[in-house]
Amino acid sequence: MAKTIFEEMGGTYVRQGDYFIPCLTLPAEKENKPIGVWGQRHKRYLREHKRATYTTLFISGKLNSYLANIDEQAEELFSRLVKQIAEREGVTEQLKAENQMKWIGLMNNIRSRVIEVVNAELIYV
Repeated sequence: MAKTIFEEMGGTYVRQGDYFIPCLTLPAEKENKPIGVWGQRHKRYLREHKRATYTTLFISGKLNSYLANIDEQAEELFSRLVKQIAEREGVTEQLKAENQMKWIGLMNNIRSRVIEVVNAELIYV
């Protein structure tokens, strides 16, 4: 019996009842990095809206490292923008000591705006 192209490339089959099913395995990722909230959001976006990209990354074994990289970039951008906007708008530690509620309100406003920017620039692209 002639070998199939799959067998010629080193693939094997397992017999399940009357059928021969190919033995397929995904490549192992080099390291399994933790993925934060930004990476999880991007993963969900890819899975729901960019299925081809998600599948390609998943099958190639690069999904985890890709998401960890996105998470790192997003966290860095978030921290940098919050710091810059707080300095520009005068939200300081002195304000925090004098009027905590005002400081909390201003910082929450800044964080909300920065989340929108990070989502638009990195996560939902």
